[in-house]
Amino acid sequence: MSLETTLPGATPTPPKASSLRALIARMVANPLGGVIGAMILIFGISCLLSPHFLTSFNMIIIARALAFIGLVTIGQAVLMILGELDLSVGAIGGLAGVVGGMLMVQVGLNPWLSLALCLLMGAGCGLLNGLLITQLRLHSLVLTIGMAGVYGGANLVATRGVAITGVPHEISFLGRGLVLGVPVPFLVLLVCLTVVAFVMMRTPVGRYIYAIGSNPQAARMLGIRVNAIRMGAFALAGFLSALAGILMVARLGTAQPSIGDTWVLSPIAAAVIGGVATTGGLGSPVGAVLGAVIIGIIEDIIVLFGISPYWQSVVSGGIVVLAISLDSLARHYLNRDAS
Repeated sequence: MSLETTLPGATPTPPKASSLRALIARMVANPLGGVIGAMILIFGISCLLSPHFLTSFNMIIIARALAFIGLVTIGQAVLMILGELDLSVGAIGGLAGVVGGMLMVQVGLNPWLSLALCLLMGAGCGLLNGLLITQLRLHSLVLTIGMAGVYGGANLVATRGVAITGVPHEISFLGRGLVLGVPVPFLVLLVCLTVVAFVMMRTPVGRYIYAIGSNPQAARMLGIRVNAIRMGAFALAGFLSALAGILMVARLGTAQPSIGDTWVLSPIAAAVIGGVATTGGLGSPVGAVLGAVIIGIIEDIIVLFGISPYWQSVVSGGIVVLAISLDSLARHYLNRDAS
């Protein structure tokens, strides 16, 4: 017999409510378990829905498509953990791709040198975003909306909306090649994810990012160089976006002005699904990429069933709204008694 039942006037906490609160608290604090479970469930359902899903050909397609959006997602996730957001990452990736194509085709520059310059340009664009945000004290959402127009406009000015063809075959391996049956872009994603995850979890820089995302004022009082960290995170996001753009050029064999047009909403949705808090300070790049895997599987099923690809935007938008709503409801449920 419990103590509560023997004491008169006792008001025990309902065990079901307590267990639910504890479960939600664990999922919010460590969302990797939840996102992995969701990914396995969706993967299993997809295998049942289509006999063509679990084939080597389709797995290669999913892995290759995941690589591009995954690279952008890593940079966006780091920014969101920091409490920032960059809506110009798609435009940076597209601009890097067309500039790389112009350097290789029209200027005749060495392809590998061209790729290196484009990566530096992407990091420079991200650094410019961070510099403007920190020095002018602008909100990252507002500033990057404007910079997306700047980078996207520069893309159209340079190409006049026409694709750049004749990209050298030397770099096609980066976008189309396989190593032991695994797409090269996917291997690039794994390398970048490993490096960024190590920095976030095992180095002081990673701890500083989480501290700034949780409380910027307290981070400053501790002597953390908040502005420098923020600019570095924006530069990283620009670098990874440019890398995605270059790999896409290598895959297509042409530098399309439309590269990066869909790299805005999906990375945010993937990060939120993977447990990155919209308020900053929580989450991980690994969880964000797992969220991108979930979106990639859903979009692949849409294609396998012959549904119009235009519905992918509807699905991505619905997923991010649902994920943000669930995240907000869970945190509100946990904190409703705090006030």
